[in-house]
Amino acid sequence: MANIISILIGVIALFFTFIGLVPLLGWTNWLILPFAGIGALFGLISSRNSGLYFCLIVMAISGLRLSLGGGII
Repeated sequence: MANIISILIGVIALFFTFIGLVPLLGWTNWLILPFAGIGALFGLISSRNSGLYFCLIVMAISGLRLSLGGGII
């Protein structure tokens, strides 16, 4: 059950990550990182690892976008 919750949180975070890829909306990635981190915690307590890895990938995409934009843009 925790894995399904983790995947759902990851899908929602991925949707907002795509919105954060638009120029001048990169600040939304600061909100996505903790949200995807909560999903990764749910994935960590489940018996399967797919939700954990999915949330970690979403966090990596958001972090990469933040580093390319200087953390703000």
